[in-house]
Amino acid sequence: MANEEAAVLAAVGPRLRALRKHRGTTLSELADTTGISVSTLSRLESGHRRPTLELLLPLARAHQVPLDELVGAPTVGDPRVRARPIVRHGMTFLPLTRRPGGLQAFKQILPPHTPADPQPQSHEGYEWLYVLSGRLRLRLGDHDLTLAPGEVAEFDTRVPHCVANPGPEPTEVLNLFGPQGERLHVRARPTTGPTTT
Repeated sequence: MANEEAAVLAAVGPRLRALRKHRGTTLSELADTTGISVSTLSRLESGHRRPTLELLLPLARAHQVPLDELVGAPTVGDPRVRARPIVRHGMTFLPLTRRPGGLQAFKQILPPHTPADPQPQSHEGYEWLYVLSGRLRLRLGDHDLTLAPGEVAEFDTRVPHCVANPGPEPTEVLNLFGPQGERLHVRARPTTGPTTT
């Protein structure tokens, strides 16, 4: 068991270096992004520093990969939805649901400055979108908004609308769409403060 753990830990450094090189990031740039010193990053990549959760979490965020991918965790079955990507007008749509009809979920990836000339359209349905990364321009009726990561919009798709990526980096969006106008139902319990007597 100790040998297996040592092998997993030894593989983390080369995996970190490969991810950084693949993204074309320097150690200095990664240090600025993560707050981890260049020397610590260098020692992690070379295997001279033991990876800890405190170091791996900011690196997983910076590389935009799950923590499991950094440590090479074994797979525990395959729960993935294996739908084929759809490309329309330069944008990629990755379906996240399998069943036809009803609410549909998909991830939308918009390359930089795509589409170049978005034209508002309308159709039956209701849409909810959440910006994962990048910036998203949403034209909805008389509104012209730019959404940042973590921002959400929901709207009736009978209102003329279109989306675009105005920025120099890819934009990723999570979309939920109800073709019959289904809306999201958010349930939350109110927080209760301490009772006083």
